[in-house]
Amino acid sequence: MQAPAIGGVNAPRGNGKVIRLAQGATLTDFAEKIGANPASLVAIMMHLGEMVTATQSVTEESLQLLGAELDFNVQVVSPEDEDRELLESFDLEFGEDEGGEEHLAARPPVVTVMGHVDHGKTKLLDAIRNANVVAGEAGGITQHIGAYQVATEVDGEERKITFIDTPGHEAFSAMRARGAETTDLVVLVVAADDGVKPQTTEAIDHATAAGVPIVVAVNKIDKEGADPTKVRAQLTEYGLVAEEFGGQTLFVDVSAKQGENIEGLLEAIVLTADAELDLRANPDQDAQGVAIEAHLDKGRGPVATVLVQRGTLRIGDSIVAGGAHGRVRAMLDENGEHVDEATPSRPVLVLGLTAVPGAGDSFLVVEDDRMARQIADKRAARKRNAELLRSRPKHSLEELFNELSKGERQELLLILKGDVSGSVEALEDSLLKIDVGDEVNLRIIRRGVGAITQDDVNLAVASDGAVIIGFNVRPERNAQEVADREGIDIRYYSVIYQAIEEVEAALKGLLKPEFEQVQLGTAQIRAIFKVPKIGNIAGCMVQSGTVNRNSKARLVREGRVIADNLTVSSLRREKDDVTEVREGFECGIGIGYQDLKIDDVIETFEMREKPRS
Repeated sequence: MQAPAIGGVNAPRGNGKVIRLAQGATLTDFAEKIGANPASLVAIMMHLGEMVTATQSVTEESLQLLGAELDFNVQVVSPEDEDRELLESFDLEFGEDEGGEEHLAARPPVVTVMGHVDHGKTKLLDAIRNANVVAGEAGGITQHIGAYQVATEVDGEERKITFIDTPGHEAFSAMRARGAETTDLVVLVVAADDGVKPQTTEAIDHATAAGVPIVVAVNKIDKEGADPTKVRAQLTEYGLVAEEFGGQTLFVDVSAKQGENIEGLLEAIVLTADAELDLRANPDQDAQGVAIEAHLDKGRGPVATVLVQRGTLRIGDSIVAGGAHGRVRAMLDENGEHVDEATPSRPVLVLGLTAVPGAGDSFLVVEDDRMARQIADKRAARKRNAELLRSRPKHSLEELFNELSKGERQELLLILKGDVSGSVEALEDSLLKIDVGDEVNLRIIRRGVGAITQDDVNLAVASDGAVIIGFNVRPERNAQEVADREGIDIRYYSVIYQAIEEVEAALKGLLKPEFEQVQLGTAQIRAIFKVPKIGNIAGCMVQSGTVNRNSKARLVREGRVIADNLTVSSLRREKDDVTEVREGFECGIGIGYQDLKIDDVIETFEMREKPRS
């Protein structure tokens, strides 16, 4: 049954019926749910003050506004719920161990190393896995997330530990937070000669929010001025009380540079995991886990470092990770050696995916390639809709009117391309946190992994000149040619904070200049002369600064401004026209204002651009 909606447009009434829509849904999606003509919904949205096409992604607020108008209860499904519903439609579940207690087996702890920049996190991991990562890092800062598994002996038994290496610079706070969510235990590195620093407390916050235990590695004990006891005392304020002080937290004094007491740290990790955690998983089910990192390898195509959380991943498995899918062609461990299977808590580099998944995307093994492709396609479509929604500015009638009345809104559009998804994600997170006020808007219209393509340049052209940022990547040849021809700006960076600083400077450059009044001089009126055809001229004594011809002026009488926005139109000394008169000299000043009185003060000033802080 159809009932009139508004403005003579017919659309079905819902009588409060619940409609579930995905984020970034279109009016066509809405129309299919309620059996209506999309054109009628477009007309209703226009009556509600929003100009939306039938195939354009619509905001959650707009969908709910339309639902309320048609008496439907619109529920916009979160990406997590939508993914869960998608998997349920294929009779799949993510995040659950199959079977009962008898199917669970012990697994190694997954450890994230955190701490302040320059406190030795990467050197500590070097000492643990005997691989020099620092030498290849631009700026000495870890740029990418990696995962490694090492073995140690505790009470005569070999125990394995998986390490996730998260970057140390504050710009990567988003990656650090994700590291804490995928981990069982955190190793907090604090330099014995430096103590607790801002990123130290930030790491504690991330670990506490994730609800994981902490082992403290007091590093650089070999340096002069090292005071491990002071570190223990400082961390007591943050709830980390050492065992020797009567607390529960294990503190281990180490020197990553000298390789001192590394075995003691590994033992403390195992003991803490055994005491506080029940680390078990079912190794016999289809593998599930998370993509720690991914990038496009020139020779091998898309590769992803995945951490198996439950089940066993084998060569030949059909896998779906975020919007990527494929068949596992090969798996490599942290040493580049081929492995046939990966059990729970095992990180491996997977080859065979069709695309680069996002860092932090969940992966799971499915029945066959066809199912993997269907799930990946639906995930990719959902992500594309969400990106379209984020990149497209709103165009309601009211907002258009407001923007027109205020003048053109300044906006910087960016396209981000990087060598690995973790770096792109961290760069995007940092850029979106830049705050230069409401006058300027920053919008990231695309982010991706791999070389800058011609499609990226075309998008920049279509977006009225977006700036492309390449992080450790270069453009393809034809892309560079198109960019040069179309005048598209491509910036290249290898260290993340340089990109952040330059984008912030660019945003400040878009700000309209701020001006402030700078007083030049004051002159007191001592006499008033009438000049034919000109009017009153003030005979003055300059009391401070200088009076300049053509400068701005105001007239002050007994402390009150009588006239503002005047101009010194004539300036004379004796019988001569002059350009300026300094303090202590007499002069004649014409300001084009006739109501002058003895003892009035003429203040002169100029407008100077105020530097942005």
